[in-house]
Amino acid sequence: MPQDYLKTEFRFGPNQSFLSKASCPRPLELNSFTVPVRSSTNMEEDLVFPTVHSTVFKESESLEGKCDKIEGYDFNQGVNYPKLLRSMLTTGFQASNLGEAIDIVNQMIDWRLADEAIVAEEENESVRCKIFLGFTSNLVSSGVRDTIRYLVQHHMVDVIVTTTGGVEEDLIKCLAPTYKGDFSLPGAYLRSKGLNRTGNLLVPNDNYCKFEDWIIPIFHEMLKEQKQENVLWTPSKLLARLGKEINNESSYLYWAYKMNIPVFCPGITDGSLGDMLYFHSFRTSGLVVDVVQDIRAMNGEAVHATPRKTGMIILGGGLPKHHICNANMMRNGADYAVFINTGQEFDGSDSGARPDEAVSWGKIRGSAKTVKVHCDATIAFPLLVAETFASKREQTCEPKT
Repeated sequence: MPQDYLKTEFRFGPNQSFLSKASCPRPLELNSFTVPVRSSTNMEEDLVFPTVHSTVFKESESLEGKCDKIEGYDFNQGVNYPKLLRSMLTTGFQASNLGEAIDIVNQMIDWRLADEAIVAEEENESVRCKIFLGFTSNLVSSGVRDTIRYLVQHHMVDVIVTTTGGVEEDLIKCLAPTYKGDFSLPGAYLRSKGLNRTGNLLVPNDNYCKFEDWIIPIFHEMLKEQKQENVLWTPSKLLARLGKEINNESSYLYWAYKMNIPVFCPGITDGSLGDMLYFHSFRTSGLVVDVVQDIRAMNGEAVHATPRKTGMIILGGGLPKHHICNANMMRNGADYAVFINTGQEFDGSDSGARPDEAVSWGKIRGSAKTVKVHCDATIAFPLLVAETFASKREQTCEPKT
């Protein structure tokens, strides 16, 4: 007998007993016949292999024509930054999310009321998507401030929402610079030197002293106007006034004032600006800043946008993200949404939530074009602007030959 066969003994007694011995040296005896039995290895090949093979090599549904093929940028064609940015869409992972964000922002920019299937007197090429831009204070501390200033300077966005830090950092940088440091610099050492650390940025404490010297006289004037002219100050009116007073073209607040773009800051007391309001109240009390009027104005920007579409570009999370989304809930949701942040949704925070969560609240429409780019906005946002707002302006401003 070949070695790959086993000999198993079957005995049938009065009780129909059955015995099996894998290593039994005697041949199988069944009615005086010897029967060869297949080894377990060969049985496995016959029975298991076809099942395993069909499971591993399951037939695929064709994706041809349904999905983009993954391809990166070929540097053999030279260094072409617009093509490199366009290749993000088919690179995969967060590069593809950035590519989608670029596409969605370009759709925001290109949309016109004339594209819609409606008939109305206001239907024309001049009616565009209303774009809400939100960002956190750390981005103004960083060099992204200059990208934001560019957008505001050329009236590429319509409404701005930020934190108090996003306001004061813009103004303070007009008075004194922020410096590059290191994430690992020890806090106690920096404190002894009067240096404040924001990530790997350093802000000398003297900057805030200069800020106080500049802003307190403005608060005095505002209080005077409140008493003598019955001016009702709101956070957005306060920021417009500061943009006017700073009179510096490096400031996005200055350009927002010049372009009549509203800047909303619901948490106006949370930061150095709040500190200054606090210190001012000891010198002379009575200055009132009404946040209720601003929530009406902010929500009105979304509610009265119709028949325009609305788009949201939100850098970071927190107050700006929630405030913009909540305003758009008042009009049954935004039509476009691009989120750029590193927040995660697993703790239930609004900051880390994906656009689909906002859809459940009615803050983004179910039919909206949305994407979240999981990336540090200091990396992603300048690249996005380069391939959207900036490239379109460059094409428009090219001299005709």
